[in-house]
Parts: sequence; structure tokens; C-alpha cells
Amino acid sequence: MSLILQIETATTSCSVALARVGEVLDFKEINARNIHAEVITLYINELLNNTGISYNDLDAIAVSSGPGSYTGLRIGVSTAKGLCFALDKPLIAVETLEAMADGVINNPGFFADDKTLLCPMIDARRMEVYTALFDTAGNRVRETAADIIDENSFADYLQHHKIIFFGDGAEKCKSVLSNNPNAAFSDDFTNSAIYLTEKAAQKFADGVFEDVAYYEPYYLKDFIAGKKAL
Repeated sequence: MSLILQIETATTSCSVALARVGEVLDFKEINARNIHAEVITLYINELLNNTGISYNDLDAIAVSSGPGSYTGLRIGVSTAKGLCFALDKPLIAVETLEAMADGVINNPGFFADDKTLLCPMIDARRMEVYTALFDTAGNRVRETAADIIDENSFADYLQHHKIIFFGDGAEKCKSVLSNNPNAAFSDDFTNSAIYLTEKAAQKFADGVFEDVAYYEPYYLKDFIAGKKAL
């Protein structure tokens, strides 16, 4: 039995969900920039109130671990760690790109042959994205990387596979990749805490938990602060 609070703040989506034994009970989310710190704890309180569940009823806290927005990840992980410390609950980390792939695979309307690959993309800077490749069973085909996208990106894979690109980094890649007949783009994907459900439930069952005191998000790249406008 597992009752897990799930937190997703790695992208523009600020999302929380409650899942019991791998089934989502309820969720609350908004897709907007620079709002995560303002609403995350409010959303968690509302979610628990709506479901009649208390903080002490929770069995674990799961958080989207990155890569993604530096600030968003700090907010999500800090919130998750604070709850784990206060409630003495275990912390579960789920890589963001893996969760995004699960979100597509588990969509009831998703149909694809076994040669199709999934490419979640998270916006980084300019033409750079955080990305990886997965098959339709959720197996990783290409490791997570920070890539600068050009017309030759994924060329070897696109020769033999249809690739579905999705996520908030995919839109800016259309101009250089959409001419390839094997490149498809999903325009209606929004990241969500509900996509953590499968991996979080499995990690809870296997007892795969993070060290709350020392856990840090998966930034992939060092944070680079921009100059403040005068």
C-alpha cells in the first residue's frame, strides 16, 4: 500500500498529484512561468483538503528530479525535502524526462508501432534542450543530454525510426527538424505530476529512496546567472 504526494516543478508546469498504489486520486496544476514558489504549497494544501487526506497519511513524497529549470527544481526539491523532514517520510526522485515519456505512453489515445521513438524535450537556452530518447515500452534508447538542436540532430535515428518530439522544448525545434518525414511533433503535451505515478509507485515498492539530507536535483548543467537589466 502506498499513498504518495507527487511534485512536478522542473518545467513551466507547477503540478502536484496524489496517487494511491499507482492510481491518481486527484491533482492540481498550472502551466505558467515564475509562479511555482507562489502556489506550490497552496496547491498541496488544497489537494489534501479536497481528498480528505492528512499529511500524516502520506507514505512518501515523490519529486521530479530534473533536468529542467534551475529555479523550478530548487523549489520543488526544497518543498519535497521539507515535507520529508517534517513528516519523517521517505523521498522518491523520478527523472523528469522519464516521467514525460511515461505520460505519453500511458495516454489512452497513444498508438505507435515498436519502431517509433519518443523524444521528450525541455527548453534550456536558445536552441538548446534537455532531451533523451525512449522506445514505446519506456526503455531508454539515448542517454539524457543537453543538446543544441540543428538540422543534423537525431539524423541517425530518423533514418530508421519515426520520432515523436514533445515538451516545452520541442516547439522551437520544429523549424529545423520538421522537414524530415520521420519527425512528428505533439503540440498538446503539458508536463504534469501525474506522470510521476508509475515510476514513483515502483520505487516505493522496491524501497528505492533518496537521502533526504544530501539529495540534490539533477541539474545536468551548472546554473548561469544572467545580467540584470539596468
